Amino acid sequence: MATRPWVLPKEVKAYTDIEAVQQRKKEKLEMDIARAEQYVITYTRNRFEGYTEIPAPVKTAVILLAEAYASYANQLKKTGGGAVKSETFDDYSYTAGEGTFEDFVKALDLAALLDDFVIKQASGTITMRMRRL
Repeated sequence: MATRPWVLPKEVKAYTDIEAVQQRKKEKLEMDIARAEQYVITYTRNRFEGYTEIPAPVKTAVILLAEAYASYANQLKKTGGGAVKSETFDDYSYTAGEGTFEDFVKALDLAALLDDFVIKQASGTITMRMRRL
C-alpha cells in the first residue's frame, strides 16, 4: 500500500525553477504537498490504497500542485493577500489580470495526468432489465 506523503519537499524543490518555492521552509512545503494530495484524492475520488507505488502521472500532478500552492502563498504574502495587478521596477513593468487560484490550477492541465485514475461515480439510478423465462 502506498503511504502518504506521496512526494517529498526535496522533490518539489528539485522540480521548481521558482526561487520562492526553493526557499520555502520544509514544514510549509509539507503542508502544500498534503493539500495537493487531497486535491488529487478529491478530483479522482481515488485514495490509491490498492497501489504499492503511486503512478508517475499522479506524482507529477502532486508536484505541480504543491509548487502552485507554494508559489500562490508567496504571491499572497507579497501582495498582502490581494492579487498582483501591476508593479514597476526601473525600466521593467509587469501587469497581471485578475485571476484566481482555480484559474491557475486549470492552466496546469491536471486532467491529462489524472483522468485515467478517476473512479466513476454511481449515477444514482437503477436500471432494471427483465426478460421472459
